[in-house]
Amino acid sequence: MSRYRSVDVPVDGGALRVGVWEPRHDAPDAPAVLLIHGVTASHLSWALVADRLPDLRLIAPDLRGRGRSNALPVSAGLSSHARDLTAVLDALDVDHALVVGHSMGAFAGLVLGEEHPERVTRLVLVDGGLPLDLPAGLAPQDVVRLVLGPTAERLAMRFASVDAYLDFWRAHPAFARDWSPALEAYLAYDLVGDRPDLRPATTLATVEADSLDQNTGNAIADALAGLRHPTLLMTAERGLLDQVPALYAADRLPGLVAAYPGLRHVPVADVNHYTIVLSDRGADAVASAVREELGASAV
Repeated sequence: MSRYRSVDVPVDGGALRVGVWEPRHDAPDAPAVLLIHGVTASHLSWALVADRLPDLRLIAPDLRGRGRSNALPVSAGLSSHARDLTAVLDALDVDHALVVGHSMGAFAGLVLGEEHPERVTRLVLVDGGLPLDLPAGLAPQDVVRLVLGPTAERLAMRFASVDAYLDFWRAHPAFARDWSPALEAYLAYDLVGDRPDLRPATTLATVEADSLDQNTGNAIADALAGLRHPTLLMTAERGLLDQVPALYAADRLPGLVAAYPGLRHVPVADVNHYTIVLSDRGADAVASAVREELGASAV
């Protein structure tokens, strides 16, 4: 029997699709880990990490506006995601969990920890969560395009088939060394609609709404100022296009980390912003960090 299943959890405006990986063997006391994906991703971005944690209960929603939660109304910002995430924990009878967020999911995890602190034991921020180095005064659309580049343009594209979408991603420099069946399954899941008019599940309006709150709202600053939980930051060596500097440039990181005394930092070599979760190397590093954080929680 597969340890993976999906469930629909009622939230404001509809239902959130949630992927759940149960412990491979009956383990009612297995720790729960809440996995929060990135800005245009889905819960299947965590599949390689899940493969490495067969003894844990892993809970990974498609955030509203993404994946099979894409019919939900656009979020009102990160607090809206935090409310959805508490609804997921409630529906699955989880009192509290280790929270792991990638990219925008790291920002959502921080807000969850700030606004619902009793639901979070510790935080792992995977190449996200700390303020980005952006010029002041950018419009939301410009923030999205500056940070995501061609990824934002992809959201308006249409594809005749799943193979055409996979070919689009094969040409992307982030995955030149890390193409895999798990990656193909993740990418294929992203498509909605009917052939020959398939499109990514996430819309640009969804990304803009969250990016505006993430980069210009007060929620992240408030969460970082208090930092209620032990927090680990993992950063990729390279950026979204497999380039240097990374999303968090190496020369900026020491000062950025020092600004938040409760934060610990671990760099992850030989991965980019995507492959820190979507490659064997990255999944190994994230899974190892999850085990270490759970071990620290048990002390």
